[in-house]
Amino acid sequence: MTRMIERWFPCAEVSANSSAGWGSGSTEIGLFPWFAKRPVAQAKAAVVCSLLPWPEDEAEQQRLQELVQQGMSGRYGAWQLLHDEILKANPEGASVLDPFSGRGMIPLEAGRLGLEAHGVDYSPVAVLASTLLTDFPFRDWSQEPRLPFAEESNALYDDRPRLLVDVRATLDEVGRRWTAAMSDYYPEVNGKQPWGYLWAIAIPCQECGNRFPLTGSYELRRPGKKRGSKSAPPVIDPGQSFYIEADPATGTCATVVHEGPPRRTPTLTRARTAEGRTLAGKSAICPFCSHVHPLDVHRRLTDEGRATDMLLVVADHSDGSGKEYREPTEVELAAVAAVPAALRNLSDPSPFLSAVPDERIAPGNNNIIGPSIYGARTYGDFMCDRQTLAFAMLTQSISAVADELMNKVGVSPDYARALSGYAGSVVARKLRRATRGCTIDISRAGVHDIYANQGSITFSQDFFEVGIGTGAGSWSSLCKSSMSTLSNLMTDIQGAPVSVTRGSATALGLRDKSITAVVTDPPYDEMLAYADSSDLIYAWLKRALQNTWPELVITSDEYGCQEKQEEIIVKRVRGEAPNEHRTREHYDTKIAEAFGEMRRVVRDDGLVTIVFGSGDPEVWQRLLTAIEQAGLVMTGSWPANTEAGSHQGKANIETTLTMTCRPKAPGRSPGRKGAVEAEIKAEIKRRYPDWERWGLAPADMLMAAAGPAMEVVGRYSEILDAKGEPVDIYTFLPLARAAVQEAMAVEIDHQPLETFDARTRFALWWVTLYNRQVRGKSELRWQALAATLDLAAIRDLVPDADGGVRFVASRDFKGKINADSTVIDIALALAAASEDGLQAMGQVLGAAQHTADDTFLWSAIQFLADRLPDNDPDSVRFTRVLRNRTGIVGAAESISASALDNPQLELIDDDEMRRLR
Repeated sequence: MTRMIERWFPCAEVSANSSAGWGSGSTEIGLFPWFAKRPVAQAKAAVVCSLLPWPEDEAEQQRLQELVQQGMSGRYGAWQLLHDEILKANPEGASVLDPFSGRGMIPLEAGRLGLEAHGVDYSPVAVLASTLLTDFPFRDWSQEPRLPFAEESNALYDDRPRLLVDVRATLDEVGRRWTAAMSDYYPEVNGKQPWGYLWAIAIPCQECGNRFPLTGSYELRRPGKKRGSKSAPPVIDPGQSFYIEADPATGTCATVVHEGPPRRTPTLTRARTAEGRTLAGKSAICPFCSHVHPLDVHRRLTDEGRATDMLLVVADHSDGSGKEYREPTEVELAAVAAVPAALRNLSDPSPFLSAVPDERIAPGNNNIIGPSIYGARTYGDFMCDRQTLAFAMLTQSISAVADELMNKVGVSPDYARALSGYAGSVVARKLRRATRGCTIDISRAGVHDIYANQGSITFSQDFFEVGIGTGAGSWSSLCKSSMSTLSNLMTDIQGAPVSVTRGSATALGLRDKSITAVVTDPPYDEMLAYADSSDLIYAWLKRALQNTWPELVITSDEYGCQEKQEEIIVKRVRGEAPNEHRTREHYDTKIAEAFGEMRRVVRDDGLVTIVFGSGDPEVWQRLLTAIEQAGLVMTGSWPANTEAGSHQGKANIETTLTMTCRPKAPGRSPGRKGAVEAEIKAEIKRRYPDWERWGLAPADMLMAAAGPAMEVVGRYSEILDAKGEPVDIYTFLPLARAAVQEAMAVEIDHQPLETFDARTRFALWWVTLYNRQVRGKSELRWQALAATLDLAAIRDLVPDADGGVRFVASRDFKGKINADSTVIDIALALAAASEDGLQAMGQVLGAAQHTADDTFLWSAIQFLADRLPDNDPDSVRFTRVLRNRTGIVGAAESISASALDNPQLELIDDDEMRRLR
């Protein structure tokens, strides 16, 4: 049976729903911090289209397409119709597996449809995250005993889901106990509990010996105008700042908070040498003696453990300005001074766990774990002492509440796991707004996330500590948003719990041929180091959940962190990492083994659908090799813009592919390269009208072409060239892209694109696809391969721009014009010369020795004038060239005639014309 995803996919609906609303996944990701967000719109479409059939009858095709489009209208759009249609197409039952499930976005969509769904992940943190999202919300907990601290409902009939009521009660109880335990260390001042505290690390000056704090900004609140209450006039807020006042007599520093903008230069700033050279990074400047400590010096002092934490500013809640800042009081400083003794007196939660994480940071993690550059050796070294004490007491409070739920209240072990797990999820979210990597966000009186780019933990010399009260990053605030998320997820909830297990994708605990469809989003090479990046969360969750999730405590990792032996990534290493095994060879071997396991567990008529996001041709080659080694063949490939907020040309990706594969059919015979190429072209030509009818953009068609090309290749056991040598299947991807161009039959002002010279053909095709947009450099490599051109031969046409590449502007084009110049070179030179008049343009045309009626040249110029945006300077220049065509031709003919009359007069090349202008 041909499946829908092999012939059609709701690309437009996935793209439209991935950036906002139900399909973005923003609600789902709010429950637990994890990496590599997958829009649920893409997950839902991949699951549904992998299970529905693609009938022969066109009317039935249209009916199912409309059903899927209706299903893409919301989280439970067309639920019953889709559910019934999937079961009708799979009478023996429909099951879905994701062996790289992460937070569980893909199995969640199968579970929401009421299907049998399995999620597997190697990281225990990911398993916890996906269980909280995909399993517990779908269970019936109504028979569990009432919690003693649950709120009484005044309603005659309380229809709230039991899980929602009890999670809220558990979070509130944990918060009450934790606040009581920490109240002595976070004292109220004037009857108010502060929002938070600004700290900085302090180092000893290498000149005068006095210790001073390192802070990169003195600004606390920006000035502005705020609306007055009722009819009162607007309130002018002058803002607030501070500075460090050094007293050489005592060798001590004090903070001075004042209104208005900063008055002094912060102690951490850019500095210059005596010769005027700017020092790399920010230097630490001593406020006592002005001695400059370059980056490498103050970083070394911190790494050697010679830095201490210094409390600088306290942030209070204010009715008028939102947040009001002040110097710490003596009471607050005394509370800070009492913390080290309290830390020493902490009792360990179990014989196997210390109260403060002692799990070590593995070597080679400097580029991922920022604090390791600044002296952190364990995951308990990331915070100031009071933050560390607060998290230790918080995890103990969760553990104590869970213990009472099981041993005194009598809830089931699974319900205790659920309630404590949601409390642990708030701990994980709180960690993202804590540690010395958390900085104050003065633009909104909030705190920044410690994960700089999804997977790397930052470090900052000045950092913000949220207290035990209310406000951004506080326990109460995070609990409120977690409850809002859970409530949203459980509104009108339908479906069945997902089976979530921890395991390796290379050794799945499932029977052969037992799964209808494997749908997965595998790790992409070296994009993210999932386990290393989440070890901070893991270390604290072990302590919070050691009695309800004991499997978290068990690890064979030599550093006490998450196991990484079977993790399928390429680890980017900085520093010494002699035992690091997660190399490219490791990744290629393991991802092929994982695809092999997927092939084993999927039914013979089932599919393996892969969500994939790299545009790098080399990564594609390796992926296709792994798929082939696993005994799979790609049969469909569909693009969607699922990462609209990312930066092109960066590690992030904007367009992802949803690809589907089938087990290779047995008994295939070898094929010949020439015949296979012809088949690919014919197949793409056959499918092109559908792609056009469905509204796929040309760039999307290029990506979709991979599916039918690989489907053709998969018909053969191997492909042989004219000499009988095997051909790499990757060879046919550029051919598929070229076939799209051929199928489109692009005309340039009535001239077929294929009739232009190769360099011009490349340029005009690029503009057809991308206009002036910045694209990733990998796309340039793809287009060069498809055009069978050496990259160096067209690099000047698509130079670097804004982290990617972009079609060259005529003013930046440096090509020389002579009789051998291509059409695109002459066109760009004419546009550049257009601002200097007819004579300059005539010199270009004369140097090119082109005839006045060269239809290729003028067709290309007309195309570029029409295709480029109206506000593009080159659109204006090409239009100017067209309007002056007769005059340009006349000037060129005049120059040519003069050259004939005077043999010593030589044509001027483009560089010389630019010099004369």
